Amino acid sequence: MQQIYDIISCMFKKLLDEKILILDGAMGSNLQKYKLTEDDFRGEILKNHSIDLKGNNDLLSITRPDVIKDLHGRFLQAGADIIETNTFSANRISQKEYQLTHLVKELNIASIKIAREVADSYSTPDKPRFIAGSIGPTGKTASISPDVEKPYYRDITFDELYESYYEQASIMAEYGVDVFLVETIFDTLNAKAALYAIRQVLKETKKDIPIMISVTLTDKSGRTLSGQVLEGFYYSIEHANPISVGINCAMGIDDMKPHIRELSDIADCYISLYANAGLPDAFGNYLDTPEKMAKGYLDLAAGGYINIAGGCCGTTPEHIKAIADNLKGIKPRKLPEKKSICAFSGLEPFIYKQENNNFIMVGERTNVTGSAKFAKLIEEKKLDVAIEIAKTQIENGANIIDVNMDKGLIDSKKMMTDFLNYIAVEPDVAKVPIMVDSSKFEVIESGLKCIQGKAIVNSISLKEGEEKFIEHAQIIHNLGASMVIMAFDEKGQASTTRRRVEIVERSYKLLKSIGIKDEDMIFDLNIFPVATGMKEHNINAISFIEATRLIKQKYPNVLISGGVSNLSFSFRGLNRVRQALHSVFLYHAINAGMNMGIVNAGMIEIYDDIPEPLKTLCENVILNKSDSAGEELLEYAQNNHLETKNQNQENKNEWRNNSVEERLQYALIKGNIEFLEDDIKEGLNKYTPVELIEKPLMDGMDKIGVLLGEGKMFLPQVVKSARVMKNAVDIIKNYMPKNSKQNHIGKIVLATVKGDVHDIGKNILSLILTCNNFEVIDLGVMVNCKDILETAKKCNADIIGLSGLITPSLDEMINVAEQMEAQGLDLPGLIIGGATTSKLHTALKIAPKYHGIVVHTSGASEVAPIAQKIINNDKDFIKQIKEEQKKLVEEYSCKK
Repeated sequence: MQQIYDIISCMFKKLLDEKILILDGAMGSNLQKYKLTEDDFRGEILKNHSIDLKGNNDLLSITRPDVIKDLHGRFLQAGADIIETNTFSANRISQKEYQLTHLVKELNIASIKIAREVADSYSTPDKPRFIAGSIGPTGKTASISPDVEKPYYRDITFDELYESYYEQASIMAEYGVDVFLVETIFDTLNAKAALYAIRQVLKETKKDIPIMISVTLTDKSGRTLSGQVLEGFYYSIEHANPISVGINCAMGIDDMKPHIRELSDIADCYISLYANAGLPDAFGNYLDTPEKMAKGYLDLAAGGYINIAGGCCGTTPEHIKAIADNLKGIKPRKLPEKKSICAFSGLEPFIYKQENNNFIMVGERTNVTGSAKFAKLIEEKKLDVAIEIAKTQIENGANIIDVNMDKGLIDSKKMMTDFLNYIAVEPDVAKVPIMVDSSKFEVIESGLKCIQGKAIVNSISLKEGEEKFIEHAQIIHNLGASMVIMAFDEKGQASTTRRRVEIVERSYKLLKSIGIKDEDMIFDLNIFPVATGMKEHNINAISFIEATRLIKQKYPNVLISGGVSNLSFSFRGLNRVRQALHSVFLYHAINAGMNMGIVNAGMIEIYDDIPEPLKTLCENVILNKSDSAGEELLEYAQNNHLETKNQNQENKNEWRNNSVEERLQYALIKGNIEFLEDDIKEGLNKYTPVELIEKPLMDGMDKIGVLLGEGKMFLPQVVKSARVMKNAVDIIKNYMPKNSKQNHIGKIVLATVKGDVHDIGKNILSLILTCNNFEVIDLGVMVNCKDILETAKKCNADIIGLSGLITPSLDEMINVAEQMEAQGLDLPGLIIGGATTSKLHTALKIAPKYHGIVVHTSGASEVAPIAQKIINNDKDFIKQIKEEQKKLVEEYSCKK
């Protein structure tokens, strides 16, 4: 039997490489056309059942199997390669609503047998037919509370979902589906329970049955009902190693297109799509014709975006035939090479790129062992107040939130569950990934079962031996999380360079043997206190740094982490010294390859701002330059009263004596808004509003960029600086001259593209353009292509300006240019800006997509004259731009 499963699995994968496979269409909306009555659903076996059963479509497999056979046959005749079993709701949770849980096994068996019989009757050597075991989401959600008064409450648990899915998946594996299809996912946590169950079934049965996964986006913004964006969803489920991931239901083909393009760019598995036949009208009729749907699918297929195409609500055998005919002979999307990506997710993705040499801040204040304030709130069960601490950590720049409930009389398992459930309904916190932190594995496991995103576990180790280590690692992986591995084995914690490296090498080999990716391994090499007065502790920091360098040389794609606050434990009460020590340590550790640290995100100092001799004294301690380094640092701290950073108010405000330009730059670098408005008012006596932005403020931002590049500032500090810049721009807006409509040179639509929330550069540009007599329609951030183009058409814009800071923004800009061309927009120009792009990117990837002039700009001040030349159709300028772009492409081709 196993050999048969292996053959079917290989055949399925082989066909996906050769052609676009056709999935069947809707079950529910087509069954309505058979005009079935309550009696049809009851049959003889449920003739006297106490609850109405009409609409429980899964029942028809035992009460009207002829109808299900007929519908399967019609879809296969239309050209479907894959038909779904009639088991969407054939699970214990869904059938409980009808008091039919006792029929779950019978419903699944009957549905599988019907699908197999019909599929086999149509299958030929040239066109084999497959059956997909349909596994629906149930009507419950594990991520959302049904009671607004109790955000932490759930009326279904992960374990209850798991048991229901395990039962259904076991039957499917036993009775022979060719592929599992976990579909119409509106809550990723539900899907993770289904995937956990399926993987357990496959492990127990030793079968290789591929898994298809399909999510439902509830609106055009691209989020699930539980609030997760598409990319965040993908990273949450990729651990299941699906053969395909896709989107179904909720939207018609036109609205699906941008989301499928996005998913195709993200995923390294096959892509499926089965859209609705549009949206239903007031009478429940779906409006997209077979021809319209087929054309939409053809557009995507021709672009190389899909591997599996079918239909959801409202699609008929005629729709499937039109899609199959249109896609005949079109090559499927080619599988991309596996990417080496370190990604986590909450509602939104967090992607870490090692080549950027930046640092992941893990907020430590939602930890009962590290924050007395947080612990007190948890003990008093004031979760609504405790959640504010998490928000503050994120506002201060934490990329990930560490949650730990291990203390005293706290019921850590229950409080971990309640707090994580509370986080799930707070979007400002739920957007970031969660680190589940506990010394008790049962607490870790219960925590992971509350998180729909891709979390991180802190931590596992070899302390209890290899067998327990592997068991815990497999559970964590199957629950879709990355893991922190302590440098700790049966002999104890590693405190020397050699021991750190040895334990990492041993742990790495064990994790690779069970299929854990390098990017999901985070090694905590143990940060121990320095300057304790004990000579053997003098090497604690430098040993960590040396071990980091050696491990990253051998395993470049793993991450290195540590609890930074431990370092300065000897200097409790001397906060000024502690902050300086942390900053100096991180400067050297990050340069050696450290990627992540558990820190108080608001308490990291800028390396260059540490005064002498404090900086040198800290360097001596961290790098162990002398046996007396710790004593010298302590003596200096005590003699200079460095108990707190801001004890001397006079010294604190000494910067106020500097020039207005220096004060503004200081405010930016320090993230200080206390005197911002006063300094801007003073600056406006010397500069125009635009000059104030372009000169002192932009000079300050340039300096921040240099400090970031040198590793002397960290991303959370840059986020604070960006917030100050945004405040400054908002203040300056009030002093901008008002221009009348008659003076407008032209209309410009500005937007930060979909997937990107960064808007400082765009906001500055908006101000400058307004000041230069342009009418600006600013659409804000996260703007999808459709809204940009519709606005440009509606307001008869002259130019579209696109901004983006993150790498995926470039792909969305390409998409906008493609759609401008596809929809026949004839705007004079498209202007591209933001850190993610360059003149080469624009020339190579964006300009060829649109017939109009496409210009890249590197600064806000140069946009106004460029825009004026575009609107005036300055032929010399346009010729110059096109020649520059041609030259860039030629030079790039030669180098390549």
